[in-house]
Formats: sequence, structure tokens, C-alpha cells
Amino acid sequence: MKLEVVVVPVADVDRTKDFYKALGWREDADVAAGADFRVVQLTPPGSPCSIIFGSGVTSAAPGSTQGLHLIVDDIEAARSELAERGVDVGEVFHDAGGVFHRAGTEGRVSGPEPDRQSYGSYTSFSDPDGNGWILQEVTTRLPGR
Repeated sequence: MKLEVVVVPVADVDRTKDFYKALGWREDADVAAGADFRVVQLTPPGSPCSIIFGSGVTSAAPGSTQGLHLIVDDIEAARSELAERGVDVGEVFHDAGGVFHRAGTEGRVSGPEPDRQSYGSYTSFSDPDGNGWILQEVTTRLPGR
């Protein structure tokens, strides 16, 4: 099994489509079937998994999806690129316990993981509805990955 698509609940389909396309994400589909159903699919560069949003796609509240992870090999460069594209991206941080970031901002320590250990540095941003994304720096994969 492979994770192929994640549904992201949004209020304004066109605004959301513009936001993700401005990030450089590829538009895979934009299909409407009547006035009450439209599905848009976009894929981050290099990702095998896409997002889908639209009208009549989910009953979840717009902005209610949190903790979506995008993996990058250089957290500082990825943060800079998002900022250059007009995204309100947070500062780079690591977790005080050194394991994994916690929900919200609890345990966040400013700056990258001190040894730049793989899986240890993060930043975050939200789409226009508040769906929350985490960028995580991964330079060396765990065994079996």
C-alpha cells in the first residue's frame, strides 16, 4: 500500500488552488461535475503523494487538517524559498526533547537541531484556510525507509 492522496478541507477552492500553485506545486486535475462538486488535485515537487480539495469533497471544516508533513533536505533553504514565494512561514525550530515536535508550539526551541541531526529540524506554515503544514529536514533516512 502507498499513500496517494490527502484530502484538505478548504472554503475557497480558487484561492487555495492559487496558493498551492504559487508554491510551485503541479496541477494534476481540476474537474467539476455540476454546481456542487469540484475536485482539484495538486502535487508538491518530487512527491508521490498529492492533495485534493474542492467543493463537495469532504465534510471536514475548512482549516481543520493539521500536521501535514513535507520532507526537505535543507530546512533553511526550504524556509527561504517559501518566504520568497510570499508564504508566512515560521522560524526554524527543533524539539526540546529531541524526539519529534509536539502539537502546537509546546517544547519548540528556536533554531535548527544543534547537530543538524536528520529528522530534527522543522518549520511550519498554513494555507489560507489554516490547514497546517510542517517541513521536516531529513538528510539520512532511517533504516528500511
